[in-house]
Amino acid sequence: MTKQRTYVCIDLKSFYASVECVDRGLDPLTENLVVADPERSGTTICLAITPAMKALGIPNRCRLHEIPPGVKYEVAVPRMRTYMKVSADIYGIYLRYVSPDDVHVYSIDECFIDATPYLTLYHMTAREFAVTLMEAVRAETGILATAGIGTNLFLAKVALDVTAKHADDFIGFLDEDEFRRLIWRHRPITDIWNIGPGIARRLAKYRVFDLKGVTEMDPDVLYKEFGVNAEYLIDHAWGLEPCTIAEIKAYRPESASIMNGQILPGAYSYDEARIVLREMVDASVLDLVEKRLVTNHISLMVGYGSAPRGKGGAPDVPGEPGAAGAVEVFVGEHGARPVGGRWGAAAHATRKIPERTSSLRKLQGYVDALYEEIVDPSKAIRRISLGFGNLVDEDMATYDLLTDWEAEGRERRMQEAVLAVKQKFGKNALLKGTSFQEKATARERNTMVGGHRA
Repeated sequence: MTKQRTYVCIDLKSFYASVECVDRGLDPLTENLVVADPERSGTTICLAITPAMKALGIPNRCRLHEIPPGVKYEVAVPRMRTYMKVSADIYGIYLRYVSPDDVHVYSIDECFIDATPYLTLYHMTAREFAVTLMEAVRAETGILATAGIGTNLFLAKVALDVTAKHADDFIGFLDEDEFRRLIWRHRPITDIWNIGPGIARRLAKYRVFDLKGVTEMDPDVLYKEFGVNAEYLIDHAWGLEPCTIAEIKAYRPESASIMNGQILPGAYSYDEARIVLREMVDASVLDLVEKRLVTNHISLMVGYGSAPRGKGGAPDVPGEPGAAGAVEVFVGEHGARPVGGRWGAAAHATRKIPERTSSLRKLQGYVDALYEEIVDPSKAIRRISLGFGNLVDEDMATYDLLTDWEAEGRERRMQEAVLAVKQKFGKNALLKGTSFQEKATARERNTMVGGHRA
């Protein structure tokens, strides 16, 4: 019989805001502080707010203008490299107690640990083990952590997200029996990991509003509604999750891809967005060259604003009160998002191209053609996402009898030279003229980490 495992899911409470508070000698449990870049606009999203502000009913990923006027708070400009360093330091604390083979890093502020072998080793209960890790983090970094304990990864995550926040010691516990007692009737169902407003809306068509209701549904109806994803929904409704950390670490995808996406700082016209897209192609191709990969598959998503861009006017900001074409908004732990879809409409397409290549000239042409094919020139553009897929080693690049080998060689040498300059002197050391146009974004984004100030 397989031994029952014990997992601990640890989250660093209001991580970015807590780091900023610690640096300022403030207590995040009592002080009001938001992490945001006020230079962007009043609609900029706060990356984090302190628990003290959450206690006032302010949502975590709110916009600056949504903070009530009577609330006094300090604004900290994001410092992503600092947060990454603190996160790495905390990961190092965990590794004093467990092997890296038993840790799955879920995000910069959250990880799963298979505690099973360590409870016997340290002669501790699961709760004592979690407390040991949390106290070590608090003592050495000043960051407060919360934890969920479960008999599988899903239960540990739900224990963290739902029950830990109501516990005096910030630790939640769920096994299958506790899950049925505490979570089956929990509402809203969107509090459950991996169930967003879209899934909730589709379940509501069947008058199902909690996980107990999912267990009572006809499986055939679920598979008809959700396809293969119904399997995960059914398992989770019963508190089941067969995947282990060892299986996560052993997983190797059948194919690889690279993605490059950004939310534009305002409403961009068709031609203005094309400038940004070309910068994104340039950066993605350099990534291919650096990794010595080629692609034969491109994907493009262009997201529109909530209203068409008219002559001489910009569209309303998606989701702002009173905006024309405003959509129903779901406000959760991680901010606001539309119910049943994305902000505004979007154009999306994928194409298999007739060759495997990392040529900027060729890939720029394919992406330009796809952009012209799918994007509506009359609409304002707010988001762009570009992907290159089916990546293989550059030795698998395809050529034909008409290939201009001399031109291919020149372009390759130029790309390698550009890459060498950027690696030595920084990404902004060598730029194309288009990156100096008013609506270009590459220069600013080259100074950022993950789309935020470094």
